[in-house]
Amino acid sequence: MIRLRLPLLLLVASLATACSGPKAVRGGPGTDRPDLDRAAMSTGLDREDLNYLFQENLERLFTSRAWQSFRRAPQPPVLAIWPIRNDTTEHIDNQLNTLLATLETQLVESGDVLVVSRERQREMAQEVGLQNTNAVYDPATVARLSKQVGAQYYLTGKIQAVDERAHGERRVQYTLTLQLIEVETSIIHFQHTSVRTKAIVR
Repeated sequence: MIRLRLPLLLLVASLATACSGPKAVRGGPGTDRPDLDRAAMSTGLDREDLNYLFQENLERLFTSRAWQSFRRAPQPPVLAIWPIRNDTTEHIDNQLNTLLATLETQLVESGDVLVVSRERQREMAQEVGLQNTNAVYDPATVARLSKQVGAQYYLTGKIQAVDERAHGERRVQYTLTLQLIEVETSIIHFQHTSVRTKAIVR
């Protein structure tokens, strides 16, 4: 009997250990953990941060004088959306592309502007031999490409970070700057910077 009980006890103990270990959970709207996406896991940029930075900029854009003039125009102006330059050490290119696709959708649905397909912009960049994506961030190149795709304005921007450490604590301040620029004159018609701070504190 004693010999049989020992393996049984070991099995029960191992099952108890396995059940008390980490487990996968689902979070977000419509789940038992709707606030799961809001919790900060590190000082890095996550989806919640990027959504906030983009939406705060968009709210300012839609209430700007430039955008109001678009709404009053006899014909909606043609707008191109170019990449957001990532000046941080975060690997967020995929997230930025997803957000730019969402931005494209919001601008199209607004009806205030005609939006050049981002797929067409990529094709144009390839046609002129831009294999290096860094070249797309050059203002002169962007202006030339925007003109070639028939845009009157283009929207672009950059994400930057300031990282500070002191006394065992860390604070990273992220900024997203969006600019609305007229192709013909290079005049900036809208510019706004949104800020998000992440920190590890004692």
